[in-house]
Amino acid sequence: MALRTWDPFRELDGLRREVERAFDEFGAWRRPFSRFSFLPALGARSYPLMNLGEDKDNIYVEALAPGLNPESLDISVQQGTLRIAGEKPAISPDVKAEAYHRNERSAGSFVRSMELPTDVNAAKVKAQYKNGLLLITLPKAEAAKPKQIRVDVA
Repeated sequence: MALRTWDPFRELDGLRREVERAFDEFGAWRRPFSRFSFLPALGARSYPLMNLGEDKDNIYVEALAPGLNPESLDISVQQGTLRIAGEKPAISPDVKAEAYHRNERSAGSFVRSMELPTDVNAAKVKAQYKNGLLLITLPKAEAAKPKQIRVDVA
């Protein structure tokens, strides 16, 4: 029987596989609740929550963003991606973090990007902030709009 030498890289690889398995199991459990995030890092990536829809002329985005100062918003469209950035102020900036018993309302800067399903005319994009909803209308580029094709009957 031969003695086997200790290989720290083999041990680390085994640990990596165990951690991946644990996260896979957690992910399977969490999937039904994926719209809600209980982990701060996951929640930060999905703010604001957005709906995206379209008709033949426009793409519509509804972003749920209560408590924002609309002046802090920076909205841009570049290379088929909508980018929304802004800052959500703290309700009571005088209250220290350690004074909270529970703090579920996030505050601070955010950036959210979403790939658009088709090309848009960035020069004609309109945005409106109303009752905590950011409503963005992105007119489709002429080349992206459906064209009616006439059928000739012989």
